Amino acid sequence: MLQVIGAGFGRTGTESMRQALQMLGFGPCYHMYEVAPSPERMATWCDIADGAVPDWNRVFDGYKATVDWPAAYFWRDLAQHYPDAKILLTLRDSEAWYASMDKTILQLLRSGDASALAKKLVCEKVFGNESNDRDHIISTFEKNTREVQAAFGFDRLLTYNIGDGWEPLCLFLDTDIPEEPFPHSISPAVSTKKPHVSEPSVSAGQTDPLTPG
Repeated sequence: MLQVIGAGFGRTGTESMRQALQMLGFGPCYHMYEVAPSPERMATWCDIADGAVPDWNRVFDGYKATVDWPAAYFWRDLAQHYPDAKILLTLRDSEAWYASMDKTILQLLRSGDASALAKKLVCEKVFGNESNDRDHIISTFEKNTREVQAAFGFDRLLTYNIGDGWEPLCLFLDTDIPEEPFPHSISPAVSTKKPHVSEPSVSAGQTDPLTPG
């Protein structure tokens, strides 16, 4: 059963947060990494994006937390389905966020090589098929922030900015602060590209710019 629901967009430190939550005992944590390699999960999320009624307990069976898309788009439904779960809004400066998106996810969406899920959920649902409109994309990001913050009180919601470290997260989740440093990850990529028969692998030390994080 989910105990933590991430409501922040991709490229707001979601992979670092995934690692942090797992270090604190809220693992496994669902992320696009769980979806992209699995045709079955990709199909399930495409159906949900198309309006199918989800069985959230089945989708998140075995998971204690979720961050990143695709689940982050459904934070309202998930918050209602799991009323005792905490809500975690990962954030970063809007301009810095857009710069990261522009080099990664938006590049993929504009290329035409995005997976069906990326097209249905991120391009269509999140950004209204306006992946080339910088102002619209930033406005959508900021609107999500306002809506999440308006929906929950401080007892249920933590707004977490990149670089805040362990203390606010541990206080919010009532856990001890680890001795290890807070994880920092530049998402290497489990890509949201549409599948091909063969794709080159990502070598050690390289990063594929097409993964949410």
